[in-house]
Amino acid sequence: MNSRRGQAGTQGTETTGMRAAVERWSAAPVVFLHRIPRWTVLVAVFALLVLGMAGSGWAAAAGLLVLAAVLAWFAYLNWPRLDGGGRALRIVALVVLVGFAVGRALERF
Repeated sequence: MNSRRGQAGTQGTETTGMRAAVERWSAAPVVFLHRIPRWTVLVAVFALLVLGMAGSGWAAAAGLLVLAAVLAWFAYLNWPRLDGGGRALRIVALVVLVGFAVGRALERF
């Protein structure tokens, strides 16, 4: 039996400070996302991706940055449970999304 207080998850990591605050803040939105139909989230992500890839200027950049923000939020929540490959994949995805957003904002491509 583990006697440490403030345990989160099954790995025995203690959540304190900013991580605990973000996890508390995230609880309600995550429950909301879990309760709505899956196709709703899929359609929203697809719409933002189409806006970001087919659009131009600041509107396209905003769509990609919203996707990047959501991905960063989920990556932060899952970070302690990810292995090296999962972490690298999320970092690469964030860099690519932000890179495309900057390119769209500057109308480079």
